[in-house]
Amino acid sequence: MSDASTTPHILITGAAGALGRAVAQHFIDQGARLALVDHHAGRLAEVFPGLDNSQHLLLSGDVTSTTEMAALAEQVLKSFGRIDTLVHIAGGFEMGEATHALSRASWDRMMNLNAWSFVAVTQAVLPSMIERRSGSVIAVTAKVAARGVPAMAAYVASKSALQRLVEAMAAEAAPHGVNINSVAPSVLDTPANRQAMPDANPAEWVSTSVAAQTIAFLASPGAAALHGQHLTLDT
Repeated sequence: MSDASTTPHILITGAAGALGRAVAQHFIDQGARLALVDHHAGRLAEVFPGLDNSQHLLLSGDVTSTTEMAALAEQVLKSFGRIDTLVHIAGGFEMGEATHALSRASWDRMMNLNAWSFVAVTQAVLPSMIERRSGSVIAVTAKVAARGVPAMAAYVASKSALQRLVEAMAAEAAPHGVNINSVAPSVLDTPANRQAMPDANPAEWVSTSVAAQTIAFLASPGAAALHGQHLTLDT
């Protein structure tokens, strides 16, 4: 383990999910110090047994709440001193009605989880990066954000909105030494997706391990010249 001045300090939202676990494991293997955030504290303890020690932080919070995220970021900054990278994985997916029959509840759910959450979390974390003139933010968008798909209007619109937020924030943060990008997977090979699509071929999907490595690249000095980019992950 390197000393505290060079140890990467990473905040990961949606950490208890399949991709969150893979990303966390990748950074742990690199010797990073992690603040792992999920909606349910119990899930974090279950997924990361023995990790809740002085080195790492396991924190529960609602990523759509600006007040909860502000308090959570304050706790992380107090403990870590700085956040080098924010990996915003938390979000949601649901198939929906035909676009003309969309319910407001479905629309609000997707927009809150996938687009507003990015604002709420970065609002709490980005100012400290801008102040230090250093840092990276990686969001998880989606390949389908590029184009409307039947029965997925709210989801696609929310992920598209997230991409536009990433681009706008990247342009705002670049002059302050912070780079903001996203990975845009097609379909991730997760237990939930295998269950939801039993007839599909998971060999055609993107492994969470590969996605984690791409995210780690976006957090590395090698990605310092990337701003507002969406790296499409596909097989």
